[in-house]
Amino acid sequence: MELNHFDGNGNARMADVSNKDITLREAVAKGRIKVSPAALALIAGGNKKGNVLTTATVAGVLAAKRTFEAIPMCHVVALDNVEINYELRADSIEITAKTVCHGRTGAEMEALHAVSVAALTIYDMLKAADKSMAISDIRLVSKTGGKSGDVFNI
Repeated sequence: MELNHFDGNGNARMADVSNKDITLREAVAKGRIKVSPAALALIAGGNKKGNVLTTATVAGVLAAKRTFEAIPMCHVVALDNVEINYELRADSIEITAKTVCHGRTGAEMEALHAVSVAALTIYDMLKAADKSMAISDIRLVSKTGGKSGDVFNI
């Protein structure tokens, strides 16, 4: 298997997508942040920095839209939609991001970046209340569209 981000000499490069068809592409990524019950209570009751999950959502959407600025070989992707949702559990928050675009490439890295930055934002906002938080399990769950076809339950 060849890696698209290297030329024949092993030098890093942006993958050439100019011959690919424009298709509807969707990706879903998930991640988790382990949070103490006391910190979770702050999310429900609010805190001095504002609504934690709303702030994390804004940060995740912005991150998805600017993935190309953080990951060197990513293309600029005009996203049609970004959705970020949270499931509060007894000891963690499950973060899900869905990205949608019409393009020659895109959606997976944008969804992964959205989850990562949303988790980091939650961490930043709750770090005064919980020094033991841990971000984990960031992964692509599904992708549709594109030359390689649809993949689910990754």
